[in-house]
Amino acid sequence: MAVEPVAGSTPVSTSSGAPGVSPSARASLPRQLPRSATLRVAPEHRRVVVEGVAFDALREQEVVAHVLDALESGLGGSIVTPNVDILRQVRRPGVRELVERAELVVPDGMPIIWASRLQGEALPERVPGSSLIWTLSEAAVAAHRSIYLLGGAPGIAERATERLREVFPGLRVAGWDCPPLGFEKDPEELEETLARVESCGPDLVFVALGFPKQENLMQLLRERLPRAWSVGCGGTLTMVAGEVDRAPRWAQRAGLEWAHRLAMEPRRMAKRYLVHGVPFALRLLLGAVVRGRFPAKP
Repeated sequence: MAVEPVAGSTPVSTSSGAPGVSPSARASLPRQLPRSATLRVAPEHRRVVVEGVAFDALREQEVVAHVLDALESGLGGSIVTPNVDILRQVRRPGVRELVERAELVVPDGMPIIWASRLQGEALPERVPGSSLIWTLSEAAVAAHRSIYLLGGAPGIAERATERLREVFPGLRVAGWDCPPLGFEKDPEELEETLARVESCGPDLVFVALGFPKQENLMQLLRERLPRAWSVGCGGTLTMVAGEVDRAPRWAQRAGLEWAHRLAMEPRRMAKRYLVHGVPFALRLLLGAVVRGRFPAKP
């Protein structure tokens, strides 16, 4: 069953009268949050092609600033964060277009960063959806923007909403929804889901349905909410809600977040990582070494 959207988008007041991160919650944040709301990024930036996918060479703070600037100008868009598994899938017909249509494509996966370095065009850093939900939500408070959470098992989006409001007093949550499994295959269910999001009029929509389902939905939302931004964030809401722990920061930096997830959910993740992910990552890095040593002639 879907959770009814929150009525209205009135800011939640704080005892101090100013929005920000509550002291009790700040200590438990998954990473240090940059002062993204004060940053600005040039409208043009370079792109780096890895395995045929053009990535925007932006740091996380720059991605947040880019989104804020676009919202201020009345321009919407979408963010896709390919990891190794998504990079592997884009080889399928019709799937690559879902990534190419996004306004921003940033890497979620250290093997992609390593491959870019090996081929001589380094991407600056990993920018996963599991981090963007925090930095964009923080920026939304300062910019008086609203968010909407879409996806997860029943109750997950609601608990994630509670967690984000705890961490960011004053966060405007326009609504949340946990559509039933397979809703996208039922035209009536799909229309109801899209209509609920549209009726709430959020500025930012975090879509946690997994690739490529969430990217398909993001394109449909783009048509209905041309001034809003949507972010594909996979299983992030489960982490925000506290159902699954995110990997320690040292594991993230070492490119071992996949091993942490495998240990947490071995039955669900074994095939993805051991059968498909690791072999593809090795081929990706080997190909990057070859491209780095023998670059294509212009």
